[in-house]
Amino acid sequence: MYFRLSIKPAQIFTFCLALTALSAFTAGIACAQQFGGNPPTIKWQQINTPAAKVIFPTGMDSTAKRVANIIQQVNAATRSTLGNKQRQVSIVLQNQTTQTNGYVGLAPFRSEFYLTPQQNSLELGGIAWPDLLSVHEYRHVQQYNNFNVGLSKVLRTIFGEGGQALGNALSVPDWFFEGDAVYNETLVSSQGRGRLPWFHKDYRAMWAAGKNYSWMKLRNGSYVDFVPSHYPLGYMLAAYGRETYGDDFWRQVTLDAAAYRYGALPPIQKAIQRHSGKSYGQFREDALDYFKKQFNDNAPALAKNPKQHFVADQEFPAFIGEDTLVYVKFAYNQVPVFIIKANGYERKLSTRALANDRHFTYRNGKIAYAGYRADERWGFRNYSEIRILDINTSKEQAITRRTKYFSPDISADGKTIATVNVEPSGKRSLHIIDATNGSLLAALPNPQNLFYTYPKFYGNSYLLSAVRNPAGKMAITQIDIKSGRHEYLTSFTDHPLGYITVQGDTVYFTATEGKDDKLFALSLKDRKLFKIDHPAMESGIGVYQPAISASKIAWVSFTAYGNQIQQVDKSAIWSTEISPDIFNTPLPDYHINSLAASRAANLLSNISDSVFTVLPYSKGYNLFNFHSLIPEISDPNYKFSLRGENVLNTFRSDVFFNYNRNEGYKQLGFDATYGALFPYLSVGADYIFDRRVYSLRNQENVYWNEVNLHGGVQLPLNFTRGKKITGFNFGSDIYFSRNMYRGAYAVNNRNLIYLNNFATFSTRTQQAMQHIYPRWGQSIALNYKSGLNVSANQWLASGTFYFPGISTNDNLIMTAAYQQRGKNDAVGFSNNFPFSRGYTAENLHQLYKVGANYHFPIAYPDAGIGNTAYLLRVRGNAFYEHTRGHDFYANESKFSQNFNSAGLAVFFDTKFFNQQSLSFGIRYSRLLNDDYFGGKGRNRVELVLPVSIF
Repeated sequence: MYFRLSIKPAQIFTFCLALTALSAFTAGIACAQQFGGNPPTIKWQQINTPAAKVIFPTGMDSTAKRVANIIQQVNAATRSTLGNKQRQVSIVLQNQTTQTNGYVGLAPFRSEFYLTPQQNSLELGGIAWPDLLSVHEYRHVQQYNNFNVGLSKVLRTIFGEGGQALGNALSVPDWFFEGDAVYNETLVSSQGRGRLPWFHKDYRAMWAAGKNYSWMKLRNGSYVDFVPSHYPLGYMLAAYGRETYGDDFWRQVTLDAAAYRYGALPPIQKAIQRHSGKSYGQFREDALDYFKKQFNDNAPALAKNPKQHFVADQEFPAFIGEDTLVYVKFAYNQVPVFIIKANGYERKLSTRALANDRHFTYRNGKIAYAGYRADERWGFRNYSEIRILDINTSKEQAITRRTKYFSPDISADGKTIATVNVEPSGKRSLHIIDATNGSLLAALPNPQNLFYTYPKFYGNSYLLSAVRNPAGKMAITQIDIKSGRHEYLTSFTDHPLGYITVQGDTVYFTATEGKDDKLFALSLKDRKLFKIDHPAMESGIGVYQPAISASKIAWVSFTAYGNQIQQVDKSAIWSTEISPDIFNTPLPDYHINSLAASRAANLLSNISDSVFTVLPYSKGYNLFNFHSLIPEISDPNYKFSLRGENVLNTFRSDVFFNYNRNEGYKQLGFDATYGALFPYLSVGADYIFDRRVYSLRNQENVYWNEVNLHGGVQLPLNFTRGKKITGFNFGSDIYFSRNMYRGAYAVNNRNLIYLNNFATFSTRTQQAMQHIYPRWGQSIALNYKSGLNVSANQWLASGTFYFPGISTNDNLIMTAAYQQRGKNDAVGFSNNFPFSRGYTAENLHQLYKVGANYHFPIAYPDAGIGNTAYLLRVRGNAFYEHTRGHDFYANESKFSQNFNSAGLAVFFDTKFFNQQSLSFGIRYSRLLNDDYFGGKGRNRVELVLPVSIF
């Protein structure tokens, strides 16, 4: 038996380079950037300071000035703890999106603030969202500015900003980047995540359940167990380092690490050992133990079962009857679903649509929640629409369109809905809408510029809401629906509160008390405050999302197996009247005394207003902005690009070298795309060496070189809404091509002008974490190239169709493709036909293919080697592919040949250097026909590289 190992040196080199490039751009491009994401009607302005250029839409002046003031003053007070290097960063304020986020990235160096706050104040605190973004994200700017040293600086010199990103990603782990930024937000404010029980609950639950995971598992996560993110892990290590070794500790460690002063990978290990006097392992253990001891006095009485995996998150329970609950469920092997549970049995009601958060409300047989909708064209403009689900018929509809509504609540009579409205201008208000058609009935005034969370009806005349004021303090207010008048039921406090629900004349809510988030009740008649307790409330971390019926109370607590609903009789709980002064105490610092010792402590409450000049910002500023040398793999093309991108992400340019594996040609070129208009506009030029096609007529390869110029348009559309993720992209390019043949074929030299028309359509359902592919979906691509001045054409159609497999995480994927070029074409186009695996591909006159793939998980090892490579999942793929080709010999007789193959592949889903995901595989193909255009033997073993780096 003869085997051919189809792993070429160039492939191995590209694979290794791809791996490092992936790590390089972890911080810079993994943050859901949107190309051409804003409509051209938005006019941009700027505020320039030495630390930051704040770029913002017209009308957002006050927010931009606040951001500039915070950055200027916080930077002056905190940057010395990492170093004193400063390079101005561009910060773009995005006000069209409903998503809550922010990032700083290299390649290119910029930051974006997504300005819509989230509803849950217990997770991030009550700090005004632009303020929190400023102090957290600008810390990342300080990090990048100071980590451009040593080998990281050398890499930047050679590869641009992407080179520094690579050097920083391999030397300073993501846990430090985020942990240090969380420390900074906790330092300069009276809140910050480092003081919030919600932020620490993940590790508390894991410790309480006896989950003693390895360091690599804590760093890389799992497909079967809940593992906390690197944010709380990083905060504990960063805070412990500052507390134990002083404010200069991390400056010394990170500068040594980023410079690779001690050589080893990852260099932060040696740097920590050098400056702490402890091994890296001992430092980590001491840091985690330091925080673990903070919770020994009130560790929850969880049954310890280290072998139990993650079960599911059950959230936002609501009583349908005294013995029946409805809630939303999130499992690793299941997309979000609404569940009805009665007598201990769960019944799936409906799949939940796409949404920005997990909140929903229930009343009178109807569920209301805010669903996500993408704008058809502009990626930074999206919507949050109110959806109504009838639990009796399972019918669902969106009753509002293109709105920015959050946290709806249904009135007692079911006729109206109260919801939070957040406008792009930053204005926030409560809207009362019709529960049938979504029409606006009333917009309540908000003269104090409050941010409303989780509004609830109180009778027919009032609303209750947990609110944040501009200073970041929180209270519960009662709003008269008719007059809009506010009456505060609690005083404003630093203690986050939320998840309010009303039963009779009592409002229940969760608020932070000390190191815990606990349940409280406020009598609306006499304003008495009570703390609610029950032994079952100690079975998890925190008491969230209370639901009350006439005789029962339910809530959600966090465990190592997911958010779990608890339920007891109301008669079994006890209420203790307490003083409202309980919320006047400072939030806990978990014995991190360095938070109070710095001159930057609580600086956010004392930001002074400087006078800034507001200037227009030109959309054409620094369009070409070349920043990095980037490798890309999209088989059969292997490319190196000098990438350029402007700050507004509306213009991309590439100078590139490409190698095509199918034909063996080399290509030098330039491409540019402008995405700020509708449609995209693109231009480009390239020179191709050594193109080839096999001539059956002459039984030999024909070679030529080629010059191409092109320009075109494309229309990318996004129809994502409801329960489907859908995209449609179509366009056309016109090419001028000069073909220069070799040898006897030189007489065929000619100019070619042709059109390249294309269209792609894809739609799919949501995916759970363990799903390899969507359980339902399809992707269809059409391409037609047609000569305008010579006889030449080529048609390619391909489709991929996704179906559920036998087991929950299995997939059956069917593929089909058809390609045809003209019989007597004067020139040939590039061959992108997806040939049967294992064969040498040729561009024949006519090709068609059908295939079947079955994908299935094999194992979840959760195992790693030397803090370098971690294996999360092993999965398999069994396949069969049938390709048939037709062409013509020189005597016009017809050539027909089957190219059928079957085989198995094993894929490895890994993380490298404890942070960068990478999947690759080994594939065995058994050729069922001779490899007519290639090697001998019918067995092929191939290394399967990533389909695309980006």
